[in-house]
Amino acid sequence: MASYKESGVDVEEGYRAVDKYKEHAKRTAIPGLLTGLGSFNGMFEIPKGYKNPVMVSGTDGVGTKLDIAFQMKKYDTVGIDCVAMSVNDILCSGVQTLFFLDYVACGKLEAEVAADLVKGVADGCVQTGCALLGGETAEMPGFYDVGKYDLAGFGVGVGEKNDMITGEDIQEGDVLIGLSSTGVHSNGFSLVRKLVPNPNDPFLQDGKETGKTIGEVLLTPTRIYVKPVMEVLAKYKKSIHGMVHVTGGGFYENIPRMYPKAKDGKKQLISIIQRSSWDIPPVFGELIRRGADLNTIYNTFNMGIGFVLAVKAKDADAIVEMFNSNAHKYHRDDSPDMKAYKIGRVAYAEGKAETQAEKVIFEDK
Repeated sequence: MASYKESGVDVEEGYRAVDKYKEHAKRTAIPGLLTGLGSFNGMFEIPKGYKNPVMVSGTDGVGTKLDIAFQMKKYDTVGIDCVAMSVNDILCSGVQTLFFLDYVACGKLEAEVAADLVKGVADGCVQTGCALLGGETAEMPGFYDVGKYDLAGFGVGVGEKNDMITGEDIQEGDVLIGLSSTGVHSNGFSLVRKLVPNPNDPFLQDGKETGKTIGEVLLTPTRIYVKPVMEVLAKYKKSIHGMVHVTGGGFYENIPRMYPKAKDGKKQLISIIQRSSWDIPPVFGELIRRGADLNTIYNTFNMGIGFVLAVKAKDADAIVEMFNSNAHKYHRDDSPDMKAYKIGRVAYAEGKAETQAEKVIFEDK
């Protein structure tokens, strides 16, 4: 008679992994959390005071950035990426995530590796201020290669219906404020992996070695913008008309998503971006040196700007100052302080602006 373990599933290793998960999840407990890990479901109480609460959700995975982690045998940061991809999306409506759930899948479970992945998820939840409500670990021998893991998750937040940021208030003359990324974040890694076949190569900056490998630089976690943006929203909510998380598709695909569709014969709103108005992280220079296509790079990577806000022109300088003066509060030792820049403006298109290239126009400062 064949046993479950002989088929490739070690339930005892699963129990060990869950015990480790629980220790990490404890760090994320916040008011409203009603259950801990180990229940059949997770329960979270909607905070009091909402007149017309709306639930806002987002889901994503880490993608092929995981392959860099496997090659580097460094598993404790990609969980932050997993959380960031969802909570930054939820943030675009002006909502803070309340809780997060993760999904880990593998061919052969190693409790220590899985626990490192969930440690990163818990770290991301702490940075966000949300609870790690639960998750699932699936061991599927013969389906995933041994040593390979997949990691995905989703978050849920709540906001007042009348306070949602929808983009409907964006107008010509609004200023675009860009918040710096930590580097590549979690998108474009199919191209990155083609350009970087060996992540253990030394990372070069201006042709000089930096003491780091390029793999270490690429594994820098995605920046979580929730706390600094929510802090600014508390003071300038009426001045912030739209927000964008710059992910796959870079500037061209993401920034137009916050604009309402032109109707009643009106012209389409577009973005005029001043290309040299922010500092581009050195990792992009290295990817260009390795052959990244200059014609499409802004359609693939965030190029140093991970989040964009469309704000009233009269408050733009004050909002930038508030972001920059508070950056030290959200500092991580493995990434530089977040910086805010005025990177462009909102304008009306000359024509119909049907293509992506017509919706985002770059100007050289």
